[in-house]
Amino acid sequence: MELTYAGAGATRDGTGLPAGYRYVSRRARLGTGQVMFAAAAEALRTWRTFGAAGLGHRSAAPRVAVGVDLATGVGVGPLRVWAPCRVVWVVDEPRRYGYGMGTLAGHPASGEEAFEVTLDDADRVWFEVRAFSRPATWYTRVGGPVTRALQDWVTQRYVRGLSRLLRA
Repeated sequence: MELTYAGAGATRDGTGLPAGYRYVSRRARLGTGQVMFAAAAEALRTWRTFGAAGLGHRSAAPRVAVGVDLATGVGVGPLRVWAPCRVVWVVDEPRRYGYGMGTLAGHPASGEEAFEVTLDDADRVWFEVRAFSRPATWYTRVGGPVTRALQDWVTQRYVRGLSRLLRA
């Protein structure tokens, strides 16, 4: 299955973002120190951010790696809408961990989303979600402002969910 958009990897450094997409970026401080950074990176690495955000998720791989497919789901039971994606990049450095997922056929949007934690020079740990997307189905096109509000809501859930997970 192929990605449903051009510009794979553009969320890695935010350059070369394709025209015609909506851009979203949320950044939040998680805490301080190497221990906090390591815990946040491990939560991202093992898909736990999705569960912490209240989303369903399924993947054949227990850990993030380039080429691994993942589906996230919003809703409950038979009303859950699944959104298939593929990991298109991973960065794993001493002070930076993250990855980007690109949409596959069947996803209600077309684009890419990145999740990244960093440890800055002042020992602060930051979590950032970056995305570019546009509607890929009739219902997301018709949804207009509701679709955009749902994307913003999910993005905020990632931030709150990871913060809660790390405090627990």
